[in-house]
Amino acid sequence: MPIVFETGGLQQLDQTTWGNPATRDIITLSYIDLVPDLPAPLSDIDTLRRRLTELQAEFGCLIEAHAISVDSQPALLRLEKFPLADQATGLGFTAGIVVPKAGCSAIVKIMCPETGRSGVREAAVVPKVGFANMFPPHPYAPEVKGKLPYNIADDARWDPQFPDHPLTRARRWITHVSRTARIDPRFAALPPFPGPGGAEASTGKPAPTSKAEPAAAPTTPVAKPDPGKTTPIPAQISVSDGKATVAPPPLPRAARANAAAASR
Repeated sequence: MPIVFETGGLQQLDQTTWGNPATRDIITLSYIDLVPDLPAPLSDIDTLRRRLTELQAEFGCLIEAHAISVDSQPALLRLEKFPLADQATGLGFTAGIVVPKAGCSAIVKIMCPETGRSGVREAAVVPKVGFANMFPPHPYAPEVKGKLPYNIADDARWDPQFPDHPLTRARRWITHVSRTARIDPRFAALPPFPGPGGAEASTGKPAPTSKAEPAAAPTTPVAKPDPGKTTPIPAQISVSDGKATVAPPPLPRAARANAAAASR
């Protein structure tokens, strides 16, 4: 696969899926052999953030998105939340990195579900900021009203107070991956993603209309592109990579179903 990252302490469920039995977090790795479905180039982060906010509003809420570098390659890091499909209450949080190329993309993503009592983080933040300030307009698209509201409790500044919250886990893990993952040189050498229109014109491939199954990574190297300018993700606490000492039990099937449907 194009992206290599640390998997210590995780249970491998199949060739491209890992899980943490203690938290029910699911990590997936995908290679999509289609023009990336990003609605704008990484260089136009304002448009990209706005369009992603509009698209994710149908399913939940985009929390944040950043243009970053992963192993010197331009990438998109995004965090989202959505209602859990197998529970009457509770939310799931996804954090993912997309490394787009002109005709394909590599994606690594973690899905972290709320377990036990939901809404604890939000309830604790209310007295600190006041209920009237809990749901400000979305910073990327103020007029957008999604399936889930933008919530000030989702801000990274609250993570240290809630180290075990699923959003904290998702943000911490994906930040660590963004700084430690390695990109296959053959994939890194592919032409860069110029934006939706330019990519289709240069590759002859249509933009995807649905999720594609993982495929083998490309093997033909070409000239390595300039990674371009990116903005770094805000600093977060790195995660440890402890090895599991005993074989963990299988993860619930519902957790894997939620991971598959987590991000559109």
